[in-house]
Amino acid sequence: MTLTNMTVPLIITFILLFGMFRRADLTGEFTAGASEGLKTAAELIPILVLVMTAVGMFGASGASAHLAGVISPLAEKLGFPQECIELALIRPVSGSGAIASLDELYTRISPDSFAGRTAAVLMSSTETTFYTIAVYSSAMTKKLGSRVFIAAAAADITGFILSPLMVRLFIR
Repeated sequence: MTLTNMTVPLIITFILLFGMFRRADLTGEFTAGASEGLKTAAELIPILVLVMTAVGMFGASGASAHLAGVISPLAEKLGFPQECIELALIRPVSGSGAIASLDELYTRISPDSFAGRTAAVLMSSTETTFYTIAVYSSAMTKKLGSRVFIAAAAADITGFILSPLMVRLFIR
């Protein structure tokens, strides 16, 4: 067995031994932590349902295809593959939606094509930023300012613009 496979069991063993050494009520602490985690998860369910519903409606209504058509001329000027536009639109909002979009993209084009490689770089260099912000902000009592959303959008746009550039420079 390698050290990598032993990392989690070693950490758990260390925590248990440390708690026993400190004479802590391990069962009570675990139960309290699990109870708090379940309360937090229950509080997050409404925002998760909202985000999933909105993403489903965005795709099913054809709005993503229409928006992709509007963005297409600008994307073409930037050298961004037209096939990846819908993936770029869905990625900041839904990880599972982005994976489904990537799967559909790969059924239409080769993963070894320029667009296929750009899609792979895009998926690995961007995050579901707005989904993450929605989940964390619903768990916080403090309101998030607009700067968080501006920074997240700027990070995503940077990833989208640099993805085809990196493919051209390093992968092709």
